[in-house]
Amino acid sequence: MARRRKSDSPFSDELIDQLLEGREHGAHLLGNDGLIGELKKRLAQRMLEGEMEAHLDEPDQQEAGNHRNGRSSKTVTMDGERVVLDIPRDRHGQFDPTLIPKYARRFPGFDDKIIALYARGMSTRDIRAHIQEIYGIDVSANLVSAVTESVMADALAWQNRPLETVYAIVYFDALRVKIRDEGMVHNKAVYLAIGITSHGAKEILGLWIEQTEGAKFWMRVMTELKGRGVADILIAVVDGLKGFPEAITAVFPDTVVQTCIVHLIRYSMQFASWKERKAIAKALRPIYGAVSADAAAAALEEFEQGPWGQKYPPVVASWRRKWEQVIPFFAFSAEVRKIIYTTNAIESLHSQVRKTIRNKGHFPNDEAAIKLIYLSLRQIEAKWKRPPKEWHAAKSQLAIQFGERFILTE
Repeated sequence: MARRRKSDSPFSDELIDQLLEGREHGAHLLGNDGLIGELKKRLAQRMLEGEMEAHLDEPDQQEAGNHRNGRSSKTVTMDGERVVLDIPRDRHGQFDPTLIPKYARRFPGFDDKIIALYARGMSTRDIRAHIQEIYGIDVSANLVSAVTESVMADALAWQNRPLETVYAIVYFDALRVKIRDEGMVHNKAVYLAIGITSHGAKEILGLWIEQTEGAKFWMRVMTELKGRGVADILIAVVDGLKGFPEAITAVFPDTVVQTCIVHLIRYSMQFASWKERKAIAKALRPIYGAVSADAAAAALEEFEQGPWGQKYPPVVASWRRKWEQVIPFFAFSAEVRKIIYTTNAIESLHSQVRKTIRNKGHFPNDEAAIKLIYLSLRQIEAKWKRPPKEWHAAKSQLAIQFGERFILTE
């Protein structure tokens, strides 16, 4: 017989041979109905017995004279399979196993499967059908609802978690979601914020569904961020939202508020015919590509006097209305401009969220929208690992420009 390679596993080849002895080899051994399923059940049973032994060995239990009092059968779901376990009982009825707590019918991990399906935008009906097809068990609609309801507590904890003291850049933008409210389906705005730390790490700061119009809503958002520990935002990049710049500077007076240049270009394009937009966009380039605010103002004046400015005065008017939030852009170096030129970072986030919610049609209430969007954000954020490639060059420029406010934390 060929010499077997020594294994680092604690399970010897002899033990594995004993387990396989007398069994017909095949893939069925790896399923819940085969050897693996039997081992999982035996392992769970032994863990329960070990928990009972540890429970009865506690000084207070020994002093009270507590002891075993038989077993009771309990059907639980393990990896999608119903398994009958014999749960040890104690005389005083105080034993509550950690492995499968009292009143629980599912091992940890099963709920995660339901939540993962829900996070992909599947309806309760689809989740039930999927579990029935894959795992061969029927779960009730009430069970699926109860599991997904537990997500709301996580979402609230996430929304209220402490934040960094300083963010170098924060992007604010909104996506539209259909939500039923007072018997009518409304197109509500869900606002998201992405913060960039001094080390270039991206972080989703929170999500807010607009309940009131204008400055009051924005003041609430800014006050909430400050209450969660944010002391300073160096640059806030926004999408021309009415009343937003004033709300930001009311709470963070030293923040530079920058209008997203790409959004401004898109907005101004709406006043022109479709076939002329490409040419107009090219003519606008000298404005936002200028080396200084004075040069940009001169370029805007030249555009206004030129053929496109004469033909479409509202294009120029749209730039002049936002000029106070445009000109901060020209004080930054080319490396920083690349990062604050657009809210693409948050638009990409919105695009991924929309993939999750597009099959929903509309949400029955705000809470349902928050749950699903939160789960989607959690999955997206888990994939963020490295700072943007432009960050290393921009970091030095920001440190020079903002001095002591640009804090590099450990």
